[in-house]
Amino acid sequence: MSAQKLPFDVIQARRAGARLAAVQALYQMEQSGQGASATIRDLMDDRLGLGPDEVPVEEADPDLFKAVVMATVTHQDKIDAAIVARLSKGWKLSRLDSTTRAILRAAIGELIAHEHMSSAIILNEYVSLAHDFFDLSEANFVNAVLDNVSRDLRPEEWR
Repeated sequence: MSAQKLPFDVIQARRAGARLAAVQALYQMEQSGQGASATIRDLMDDRLGLGPDEVPVEEADPDLFKAVVMATVTHQDKIDAAIVARLSKGWKLSRLDSTTRAILRAAIGELIAHEHMSSAIILNEYVSLAHDFFDLSEANFVNAVLDNVSRDLRPEEWR
C-alpha cells in the first residue's frame, strides 16, 4: 500500500516511529562508535518499529528514518554549533545526557533536511519523545532549545 493511500493517523504513527528510530540510531552510534550506514542497516534489519521498551509500535517510515539519520550525520557540525549557541554560557554539548543529545540532533537534522515540513510539527514530535524518556524539566529543556534553534534556523516561520 502506498503512503498516499494510508490513513493520516497511520502516516503520523509511521513518522513518529521513524523519529524514535532515528534517535535510537544516533544514540547507538554515539555509544558504540558504529557508523551511520551500519547502524541504519542494524535497525532496519532488527529493530525498526520497536519502542523504548522493545514493544512493537506502528511500522516506522524507513525513508524518513534514513533521511533523518543521514541529515544529522551530514550536518553534525552545524547542528552541534546550533545547540551550543543556545546552551547556557560555559555549558558544553558533552555535559548533556546522551539521549538528550540524540533527540536534539535528530530534530535539528530534520529541521535542516526537511524545509518543507513545518518546524512546529517537527518540534512537537521530538518534544513528545523527550516526554517519553524524561521528566518534565528535561523535556522542557529540550523544548526550549529546539524552539530557540528553530527560530535561528527558520526565522521566516516565526515572523
